[in-house]
Amino acid sequence: MYEQKTKPTDSSVIEFIEQIDHPRKKEDAYRLLDLFTETTGREAVMWGPVIIGFGKYHYKYATGHGGDAPLVGFSPRKAKISLYVTVGNAEREPLLCRLGKHTSGKSCVYVNKLEDIDQDVLKEIILSSIATLEKAYPDGIE
Repeated sequence: MYEQKTKPTDSSVIEFIEQIDHPRKKEDAYRLLDLFTETTGREAVMWGPVIIGFGKYHYKYATGHGGDAPLVGFSPRKAKISLYVTVGNAEREPLLCRLGKHTSGKSCVYVNKLEDIDQDVLKEIILSSIATLEKAYPDGIE
């Protein structure tokens, strides 16, 4: 039976951020913590050892496989900052075009540093991501 690897933990978000060696990346992590907390109205929780998540939703695929994931989150990784957001298809490209310097995958946006992006657009992306997940999983949001 499949066991989900990335789960919420009792680890301290502040202790995790304090362990970041690079001063700018640490500063960006604190700024993102404030931005995500303010925008989502939810408390930050460590998901696994390196993801800071906000809120939670339960997903279930047609195959029957399911699990829990943060509504939105971020991880200040060594190479880039990973932003975990799932924006609806109609809103995705227009928002990302306005965000600033980034690369992206299906549900991740990668940035080098916060000064490269428009933080107001990031707030829009966070809210759009939550709205997309609330629509997709109306009974699974926490």
